[in-house]
Amino acid sequence: MHGLSRLSNGASSLSPPSSPRHRGGRVKSPSSAPVAVGGGYGGGAGGFRGGGRGELKNVVERFGCFLISAMYRRRGVLMFASLLYISGILMYMGTMVFNAVDRSGGEVSDAVGPGSVYRSPQVFEKLWPFMEAESNRSSNMVIDGFCNSSKFELLILFVLLLLHHELLLLNVWNPKLRQGWKPCIKQTVSQPGLSELPPSNGYLIIEANGGLNQQRLSICDAVAVAGLLNATLVIPIFHLNSVWRDSSKFGDIFDEDFFIYALRNHVNVIRELPEDVLRQFDNNISNIVNLRVKAWSSPKYYLERVLPKLVELKAVRIAPFSNRLAHAVPPYIQGLRCLCNFEAIRFSGPIRMLAAKMVDQMVKTSSKSGGRYVSVHLRFEEDMVAFSCCKYDGGEEEKRDMDIVRERSWRGKFRRRGRVIRPGANRVDGKCPLTPLEVGMMLRGMGFDNTTSLYVAAGKIYKVEKHMGPLKQMFPGLETKDTLASPEELAPFVGHSSRLAALDYTVCLHSEVFVTTQGGNFPHFLVGHRRYFYEGHAKTIKPDKRKLAQLFDSPNIRWQDFRHQLHDMLHHNDVKGSEVRKPSSSLYMHPMPDCMCRRSENSNATRSA
Repeated sequence: MHGLSRLSNGASSLSPPSSPRHRGGRVKSPSSAPVAVGGGYGGGAGGFRGGGRGELKNVVERFGCFLISAMYRRRGVLMFASLLYISGILMYMGTMVFNAVDRSGGEVSDAVGPGSVYRSPQVFEKLWPFMEAESNRSSNMVIDGFCNSSKFELLILFVLLLLHHELLLLNVWNPKLRQGWKPCIKQTVSQPGLSELPPSNGYLIIEANGGLNQQRLSICDAVAVAGLLNATLVIPIFHLNSVWRDSSKFGDIFDEDFFIYALRNHVNVIRELPEDVLRQFDNNISNIVNLRVKAWSSPKYYLERVLPKLVELKAVRIAPFSNRLAHAVPPYIQGLRCLCNFEAIRFSGPIRMLAAKMVDQMVKTSSKSGGRYVSVHLRFEEDMVAFSCCKYDGGEEEKRDMDIVRERSWRGKFRRRGRVIRPGANRVDGKCPLTPLEVGMMLRGMGFDNTTSLYVAAGKIYKVEKHMGPLKQMFPGLETKDTLASPEELAPFVGHSSRLAALDYTVCLHSEVFVTTQGGNFPHFLVGHRRYFYEGHAKTIKPDKRKLAQLFDSPNIRWQDFRHQLHDMLHHNDVKGSEVRKPSSSLYMHPMPDCMCRRSENSNATRSA
């Protein structure tokens, strides 16, 4: 069943595709280049047969070819290869020149303190030449080497360049800190001695509100409550939210048939109330009693307050149903949450088909990195910028725009008496949304070069031409759903924010690296989903925005210092990538240990069964 919740490689299949990182054929493709080079030198070696020097050189060349082949088969060789790389650079390329920026100006600060002012454009202007120089250094080495090297030297140069590229990738794509976790939901939801579902106590109707992932949360908590109360769950109703303005029903976003089938042995789910039950309420669901359940209610509350009403009335309604179940519930109920979120919920056929095409397109455009790409959840939409109360570099025009948006969306909330807005303090505290420019600078500082394929998941970016331009400048291989899919393909999704978000969600799910910039339900669920699929750890970058605020407020910072700080931040994210759920945390973000077992534990359980 696990495999049915992923995208497939084939365009005709409705199940999800395997992650690009598991597509062995694509990762191996670069190895064809060394084979071609080795074959060419083997044919040309006849010119050296007449003398000992030629024979020696032939042996060395064969050794070089063998080294290239072994390097791709045994990644452990890279430990030795790094030494070869350094010595080779000194032998063939001469002394490297490292550029530096003058520190004479020092840090610039305002009355609030360092990091309180948006100076990212000035920092970018200062550092851009060094970013470019670093990207061009390898290509210049190739040009110079091919113009001035012999046949033998070209082979060594080729080896060095491959090593250089591999070592860079080790820094940014790896480590894959596999923790040996595996899904084990069947063990969690199994109830000894229960071969079939007992008779239902009644029908549970819930109303899910909010965006895509808030709806997902409500659906899975509803499955858990239905299991707790032994109730029959009616397919959730989606409330038309005034912010999201999406009229989609459950079946427009999720695969309704598969949802019912996947839960059949644990919770009974039906599409709508039976007619005889609905007649008892004059054919109007609104006449069914609505139980006002408090947020984060405990299982005890449901058993003592909701279950008696359910047994008495045979149908109850809970609306709204967002965050209405506590994190701490019995293991079996947690197991139902796991089963729902990671196995039973999958997107509808039209969404899966287009998303599969988009994922494949991203993999194809990522050939320079072995089919691997970076996805970024970018929250720089107009309403997000307005709500943050942060100042950027738009002057009076930006201020007018944000005042209009705040008044339109929140009607006086930000003009209440006594409310003080401190944009500088917000920035220092890491509460300001990162601009596309800042995301690009961060990634370049971490070591992702201009050949990296980047997917940006976002709504309508504020001042899109102005803010997206620098990001495209740093990452020419930037893609969005609008560039991966044609207007005709996107037409059925336009005006439905949850369906569009589902496309973004899927492309981000299968990326090698995911970058979250502002929090919210989208990264909350996505990070957990990636951990579940990738053995407990998937490379996620959650930047320290307080530290970034100070870095981006330092126009005189040296490129080496900037890069060093961001390499440290990247390493910290790698270490924090695999976390076990704490009692107060959500299993939707931390599926271990509720939804996953250690590999050894899973194997022992399988043998004992």
